[in-house]
Amino acid sequence: MWNFLVRFILRNRIIILVAIALITAFMAFKALDVQIQYKSQSILPDSDTTYRVYQKFIRQFGEDGSVMFIGIVEPELFKLDKFNAVYDLSDSLSRIKGVEGIVSVTRIFNLVKNDSLRKFVFVPITPNKPSTQAQLDSIHKLILSLPFYEQLLYNRSTSAYLFALTLDKGLIHSKARLKLINGIRDIVDRFGKRNNIEVHYSGLPFIQTLIAKKLQDEMKLFVVLTLLIAAFFLFIFFRSYKAVIFPMLVIIISVIFALGFMGLFGYKITMLTAIIPPLLIVIGVENCIFILNKYHYEFAHHGNQAKALSRVIQRIGMANLLTNAATAAGFAAFTITRNKLLVEFGTIAAINIMVVYALSLTLVPIIFSFLPPPDSRHVKHIEASLAKKLIDKAVFWVTHYRTQIYISMGVCIVIGIVGASLLHTSGTIVDDISKKDPIYKDLLFFEKHFKGIMPLEISIDTRKKKGVLQLSVLKKIDRLQDTLAKYPELSKALSVVEVIKIAKQAFYGGDPQFYTLPNSNEIAFMADYIPDMKPKKRSILKNFIDSNYQITRVSVQMANVGTVKIDSIQKNLKPKIDSIFNPSKYTVNITGTSVVFLKGTNFLIRNLWESIALAIVIIAAILAFLFTSWRMIIISLIPNIIPQLMTAALMGFTGIPIKPSTILIFSIALGISVDNSIQFLSRYRLQLKHSNHNIPYSVISALKETGYSMIYSSTVLFFGFGVFVLSTFGGTQALGFLVSITLLVAGLLNMFVLPSMLLTLDRWSTTKAFEEPLLEIYEDEEHEERDSGIAG
Repeated sequence: MWNFLVRFILRNRIIILVAIALITAFMAFKALDVQIQYKSQSILPDSDTTYRVYQKFIRQFGEDGSVMFIGIVEPELFKLDKFNAVYDLSDSLSRIKGVEGIVSVTRIFNLVKNDSLRKFVFVPITPNKPSTQAQLDSIHKLILSLPFYEQLLYNRSTSAYLFALTLDKGLIHSKARLKLINGIRDIVDRFGKRNNIEVHYSGLPFIQTLIAKKLQDEMKLFVVLTLLIAAFFLFIFFRSYKAVIFPMLVIIISVIFALGFMGLFGYKITMLTAIIPPLLIVIGVENCIFILNKYHYEFAHHGNQAKALSRVIQRIGMANLLTNAATAAGFAAFTITRNKLLVEFGTIAAINIMVVYALSLTLVPIIFSFLPPPDSRHVKHIEASLAKKLIDKAVFWVTHYRTQIYISMGVCIVIGIVGASLLHTSGTIVDDISKKDPIYKDLLFFEKHFKGIMPLEISIDTRKKKGVLQLSVLKKIDRLQDTLAKYPELSKALSVVEVIKIAKQAFYGGDPQFYTLPNSNEIAFMADYIPDMKPKKRSILKNFIDSNYQITRVSVQMANVGTVKIDSIQKNLKPKIDSIFNPSKYTVNITGTSVVFLKGTNFLIRNLWESIALAIVIIAAILAFLFTSWRMIIISLIPNIIPQLMTAALMGFTGIPIKPSTILIFSIALGISVDNSIQFLSRYRLQLKHSNHNIPYSVISALKETGYSMIYSSTVLFFGFGVFVLSTFGGTQALGFLVSITLLVAGLLNMFVLPSMLLTLDRWSTTKAFEEPLLEIYEDEEHEERDSGIAG
């Protein structure tokens, strides 16, 4: 097959180049359709109970994550000039297209009893800007007499004030959200500078918008950095501009294909798919290194360019096919997670890893067949280089110090087990944001003054129409709010009870002493004053009760606590809720973004462990197909599993938790690291054939030949993944740092431990099954000799 492929590629060079150019142009056109994902994606599948409860809640009451918060601390806010500046700010913000509503201390309402209409009516507290300090003092006194707003819009003890902007859901799920958020910030920042007030921003729409913008910027940055790293090391290794320019061209085409496939599939750029272009650059340059190194190695031995290019396709073709298949398997395993983001990431990554393989195996030999053969300075790296010194050192240690190698390996395993035992699971909604980032610092501001902004909802179904308005139910809701108030992580609760309390206060002329639940007689008197809920009319009650008065909600905001704490609060709260609302009479669900995030994180982690297991099985199957010896499969997996254990230990010792963004590392690293084992063992088997089953000679020869590619690829992979540590997202930083370390350790173990084990276990490991495989990667020398001139 490979002889046919050699003839096809090298005899149809122009046709293949034109075809690839046309396909690349089409992919570039489709890549223009790719957009940033602005809408928050659910981790849970549609069939999950928690997700379905949340979706039902959204249908009844609307999204809980469409509010942007602005916070300030100003002890002198109720001085005339400051208050009027805030008034003007609120007025300016309300006129921005996309801001559906704003609530602040200058735009709040008082509930007033209108006896002539026998209705409660909402009256703006500040319909106009106050013109005197005396007017403002009167407004201030009125605001302080309304307990409803305390801890919701202001914190009396810290002089902190909050603006809550409800944003258009259509806009915040589109690219127009960036213009909307920037417009808000421009106005507010100017206000802050003019009045010397520090301004803080938060809320899910704001956080998600900034994350999307950072994502877009970092994707461009990482593509440029990985291209520069790839070009730098290609030149350092091969000392030839041709060995830089043309492989880089292949890699750029691969990136265009990846974006084109995203456009074809209708996928958007997310925090995961954003790393695919730089990831493909790193993997693509690894493929090119294997090909160029083999090309130079062959040419240095016999000086025949056509023969060297033929052997590149024949010998590297199948080996790289299986190494790339193993790498793709690590990513394809994510498709079983049932999570849309991971499925898209795994699908695009797996497909385009194989595309990179096909493009590099096709284009590199074709391009170099048009170029002059390499001269002596281009192949000098094979005989005189730092890589050769490292390989000689590895040969020496493998030959003379295998015991010390095994002791070091044993120490690594022990350290790995100890460190891995320290691993813990955790995560927060904004977990990937650096603690140095202004977004995170502003989040702490809202936690300090208002106990957070992460939504937590409790829905209560009374199972009967108008059940919510029964006094017994209202008392139960009030008891529930008292229970919630005991949790320091939760803000003041907001529910229909607070609306009823302020209605009673209004019924008694606004006296704050009457901000309590009414008794049955008072409810009877107040009933006529409560407006009916009309379908198309906005009403404060519609925010808390459905149209049948059967289902209600209790809303609180939560601090940015981790999944462990959220789970603890939920488990602790559930029996208390059941003691208040008898489960046989009421249906109560704890929901909201925080709960969905908790369930989603646990679901994802469980599925990712399954994907890692699947990746191991698939990779083992590839090795079995290749080597047909269970002993050799075990030996080849050892130097690739130990680095995974060391990575887990590193996470344990440094306190990096198990979470979706870090558990990805294991599948990715395993799929890539096994490449070196496949290349080495395939060459070792071929050497056995040509050395009359001389195991020591075959091991050392295979190490000397594949050692260059191991060193070169490990170096590029280390620095290529290392660029991700420059990310402002914690998960991406961890991925870059941990994958880099894992692949470096795997490269060293494949150079030292794998050859050592083959020498120590010689006859036990090198069985007849290994030497007579189902599939031979490297063709027999005689076949290659017959077809070496076909390119001419």
